[in-house]
Amino acid sequence: MIIGIEHTAIASYDIAALARFYTGVLGFVINYQSANAIFVKAPNGAMLELIHAAEERGAQTMKTQGIRHLAIAVSDFEAAYERLKSHKVTFLTEPQESKGNKVVFFEDPDGNYLHLLFRANPLP
Repeated sequence: MIIGIEHTAIASYDIAALARFYTGVLGFVINYQSANAIFVKAPNGAMLELIHAAEERGAQTMKTQGIRHLAIAVSDFEAAYERLKSHKVTFLTEPQESKGNKVVFFEDPDGNYLHLLFRANPLP
């Protein structure tokens, strides 16, 4: 029986540097490491597997086919946004608010799209 998604993999030419971003900037922890992969885990238990890339990806936009972004849930949007600014991340949008929800899109060091997300009322 399927119970859910255990992790998502991101291919990178420098998995150690990408792991440092997710741990140092976003507060994840390394919970498993081998010669081929580094697993990083968010405080809520969500995991990413960072694996070695074998080839370049093509050009992408926010609407290119495939996985487009990872949403990073936050309890304090303003503090998380200021933390990202202090780490000089590349923002793709300005912060937006709608019905109490707040979001801003940005890139990790490899150009993967992420966004901070604060939901006033979590989805069911």
